[in-house]
Amino acid sequence: MQITSEAVKKLRDKTGVGMMDCKKALEETGGDFDKAVEILRKKGIEVASKRSGRTASQGAVASYIHMGGKIGVLVEVNCESDFVAKSEQFNAFVKDIAMQIAAASPDWVTREEVPAEALEKEREILREQALKTGKPANVVEKIVEGKLSKFYSERCLLDQPFVKDQGKTVRQLLDELMAKTGEKCVVRRFVRFQLGEEI
Repeated sequence: MQITSEAVKKLRDKTGVGMMDCKKALEETGGDFDKAVEILRKKGIEVASKRSGRTASQGAVASYIHMGGKIGVLVEVNCESDFVAKSEQFNAFVKDIAMQIAAASPDWVTREEVPAEALEKEREILREQALKTGKPANVVEKIVEGKLSKFYSERCLLDQPFVKDQGKTVRQLLDELMAKTGEKCVVRRFVRFQLGEEI
């Protein structure tokens, strides 16, 4: 089947992936656009995981002020090159992340950053709640683990559903960015201020 340059361009515009990779994906799927998008997303995630050992020391710090100055966020997102740091895709992602933090108020970037004490305290609370239902001990542990996933999706930035598209997590959004840019990208840190908090 002949793959047209229009089809390749359309796929590139949709995914942000290079022309040759788009052409290969279309050839692989016999011109099926949706399957080609799926293949590129899977490849992007594989490539992103291969990049995990690389250093991301470039990037951007972005701010976001919401609700007439009542909530403010500063976030640092890193990538490997100055070229990507200045790209429209990267900066749009950084702005989206700042907005996500303002809206969803996470406490940590990743679940690995959750302090052991906070995790144990949450486990204890969930265990007590589950025991009150009268379920056997082995079932209680499964309930606790299931509810911990909800805890992570509420409190850890990368596990949160993306505010602009609840069908994907922030981690999936980050993987997509890495697939498009071809670089390792990392949400390094953030701070969120809310007027009158802890007064």
